[in-house]
Amino acid sequence: MDNLKQLFCETLNINFIQAIMSNPRTKEGIIKVKIRPVEMKGKLFFQLESFSNTQAFHENLEAEEAVVRICAYMKEFRQVQMMTKEQDYTVLVSKKGKVTVQKKRAKECRENQVHTHNRSKNYILQEGMCIPFLQDLGVMTKEGKIVQTKFDKFRQINRFLEFIEDILPQLDKDREVTILDFGCGKSYLTFAMYYYLHELKQYDIRIIGLDLKKDVIAHCRELGKKYGYEKLIFSEGDIADYEGVSEVDMVVTLHACDTATDYALAKAIGWNARVILSVPCCQHELNGQMRNDILSPVMKYGLLKERFAALVTDGLRAQYLESRGYETQVLEFIDMENTPKNILLRAVKNGNTNAAYAAECREQIQACEEFLQVMPTLGKLMVNETEDLGKQDKGSRKREKKEQEIR
Repeated sequence: MDNLKQLFCETLNINFIQAIMSNPRTKEGIIKVKIRPVEMKGKLFFQLESFSNTQAFHENLEAEEAVVRICAYMKEFRQVQMMTKEQDYTVLVSKKGKVTVQKKRAKECRENQVHTHNRSKNYILQEGMCIPFLQDLGVMTKEGKIVQTKFDKFRQINRFLEFIEDILPQLDKDREVTILDFGCGKSYLTFAMYYYLHELKQYDIRIIGLDLKKDVIAHCRELGKKYGYEKLIFSEGDIADYEGVSEVDMVVTLHACDTATDYALAKAIGWNARVILSVPCCQHELNGQMRNDILSPVMKYGLLKERFAALVTDGLRAQYLESRGYETQVLEFIDMENTPKNILLRAVKNGNTNAAYAAECREQIQACEEFLQVMPTLGKLMVNETEDLGKQDKGSRKREKKEQEIR
């Protein structure tokens, strides 16, 4: 690997554009790594974004540290595609570890593409654009400048739109797409969704924002009417009791408190929603249920038990979604420095449900719940849904049998 180390020592500089490590030796663990230059506080770093089947991880390293990390990663990969301003590289690693480097000159000299961790980042909604809803919500001034105290909110909105951008292929552009936003609150992200999908991407969409606060809903309705967003609807109501639609393409639930997230996920599953985006919040339920002698040295500390309960809650939620045919990822929504409530569950319906895998997921869920002596609300709701479906199926079979006897 010495020649590979030398290659990256020579190329990780201001002229580096990007590299992608692919073709992993195993299907478990890290399956892809993206490398790009970033500028932080006037200094050049290299961001390594590594992907597993369900998660993405980020590291920002100086050139020397990045070279060491990349070479360690290369023990698990067979290929690297790399671009600099003047050269393209293909690195191939054989089964025996032999490294082959193919190099060719770029057809034209490329522009420097160093990304920054400040306001010059290439956001989907950019500073300087005239975006009325951001102005009315206090995020942007009339001149298109981001309000200093609202910059974290601006980043959060753009980060959320990046998640939506990833799932655009799942949304049908030939018909009206229905999106339901449970617990929409002041609707920063609801308005952003509508603006991005309808105004920028030209989708025919209907978005329904639901919240319990009457004054908030009234204000959002006024803004929607002001912008001429005819298919952006705001309703006052509870997640658990909502019956306003029969079919939904995408369900969004952001910071729905405690078991409200479970009710939203159960509704989404019942509607067979194609996409679910959920940022859970205040996961208190399992904290009061968990009992396990083996883990008592950890759970006797209130703070640790609370954090552990939150992770278990969201892990089980992800697994419940998997058991219902959703490919589910647990992703970082925004930086931990802004809020500890930074986990996003992104679930996409898989058209080819694997019965064996679904059964395996249910077994794993049951084992975990028995080990910790817990029963999450989502599990109860899904059991009730299955029983209701079973009763409906049984009733249908009785009716069919009676009709056959009459004939």
